[in-house]
Amino acid sequence: MKLQEVIVQHGSPEYDLVVGLRYNILRKPLGMQFTTEQLAAESKNHHLALFHGETPVACLMLLPVTENRSMQMKQVAVDDTLQGQGIGARLIAFAERFARAHGAHTMFCHARQNAVPFYLRQGYVIDKEPFEEIGIPHRYMEKKI
Repeated sequence: MKLQEVIVQHGSPEYDLVVGLRYNILRKPLGMQFTTEQLAAESKNHHLALFHGETPVACLMLLPVTENRSMQMKQVAVDDTLQGQGIGARLIAFAERFARAHGAHTMFCHARQNAVPFYLRQGYVIDKEPFEEIGIPHRYMEKKI
């Protein structure tokens, strides 16, 4: 499958498509919605996606680089019909290149428990004890990039 790496502009038509993918994969199964305030607050973040033609098949959000040269990855989503095909790994590699280019030395995420094996395969390590976020178990994971 030919995929295009895209830096998505907040508020663009592509952003709306990416939010739809994130909703379907991450929010809808939990019975959650995005609020207008949450989406507005994303304007300061970096939005990366892999598109197949005009359709986003994977996406994530990166928060701006912190003082300690780390960048948080959030809202990682891959179309559920395409999971297990290396698309998530390609998205993470794209994000790591982007983060390095923006001065980050470390990437970290709050991984849902079911996603921990995926992040371990990408070279992330578990740090800290499990915690709950949005009512489900998560792990803090990081990688030097």
